Amino acid sequence: MRRLIINADDLGLTAGVNRGISECFRQGVVSSTTLMANGSGFAGAVETVRELCAAENSRDGNASPAVRQPSVGLSVGCHVVLVDGTPVLPPEQVASLAHNGSGEFRISFADFALQTVANRVNPLQVAAEAEAQVRRIQATGLRVSHLDTHKHVHLFPRVLKPLLLAAAKCAVRAVRNPFAPIKPLAFAHLLRRPHLWKRYSEVKLLRAWAEGFRREVEAHGMVTTDGTFGIVSTGALDLQLFRAIIGCVPEGTWELCCHPGYNDADLAQVRTRLRKSRDQEREVLTSNAARKVLEEHNIQLISYWDLQ
Repeated sequence: MRRLIINADDLGLTAGVNRGISECFRQGVVSSTTLMANGSGFAGAVETVRELCAAENSRDGNASPAVRQPSVGLSVGCHVVLVDGTPVLPPEQVASLAHNGSGEFRISFADFALQTVANRVNPLQVAAEAEAQVRRIQATGLRVSHLDTHKHVHLFPRVLKPLLLAAAKCAVRAVRNPFAPIKPLAFAHLLRRPHLWKRYSEVKLLRAWAEGFRREVEAHGMVTTDGTFGIVSTGALDLQLFRAIIGCVPEGTWELCCHPGYNDADLAQVRTRLRKSRDQEREVLTSNAARKVLEEHNIQLISYWDLQ
C-alpha cells in the first residue's frame, strides 16, 4: 500500500497564500497544511482553517476529490519558523537564533546551518520558541496535528531534539521526516530537471542524519512518515514533475510538501523566493490531472491524523 500526505507549507504567510491553500484542499489534492504562527496572515489563516473544517464536517459521502480518504479531515500542523522570520518570543529570549542582534532570525539556511553545526544555536532557545509558536496556534482552539520547520532546519540534530521536546510538552505526536529515498528522488527530479542537480546533491549530503532522525523520533514516542518528496523540487513543481514524483513513490507512507498560493500584492511585501511558482503549484494541485495521477497509481491520500 502506498499512502501519501500532500502538505501545503506556509499557511499564514499572506492572505493570498491562505486562499490558495484553501482552494487546494477544497477543490484539489492537498490533505494537510502547516501554519506559520508568526506570519502576517495568521489571523486570516485561523479563520480559513475553521471554515475548511466546518465544510469538511458538513459535506456528504460524495465529497470531492475521490482520492482523498482521511479519517479526520484536514490536518493542521505548526510550520515552526527559526530562520527568515520574526520570533514569537521577545528577541532577547532567543538571542542565539537572531541575526546580529536585529531581533529577527537569520535569513539564509546556509548561515543558520553554519551556526548550528558550530554549536552556536542554543537548543533551550529552540525548544522555547518552538513551544511558543505551537501554543499560539493552540490558543486559537485549533488542534495541532504535527510539526515541521521552515526550510527544513529540523534535519539538524541540534534542532531536532529540542523541537521534539517542545512537541511533547504541547501534546503533538507527529513530525515531518525531511529525508527522501535517493533513487526514486533522482529518477523523478534529475532525469527531467538537470538544473536541480545542485539541490539534489545538497539533499543527498544531508542524508547523513537520516538514521539518527528516525531513532530520535522513536525515542521520543513520536510518529513520522517514511520520508518527504518535494524538497528538491521546491519552486519548480509543475504537472510533469508532479506526475514523475507520484510515479516513483514506493510502498509505505510518504509526504509531498508543496507551496501553493497567489502571487499577489501581499506576497510582494514578503521576503520569499517562491512567487510565480505558488500560482503554478496551485494550478497543478487543483487540477483534474493531479487527481487522475493519484488514482492511476493507487495512491491513498491521507492526512497527518491518520498516522496517529
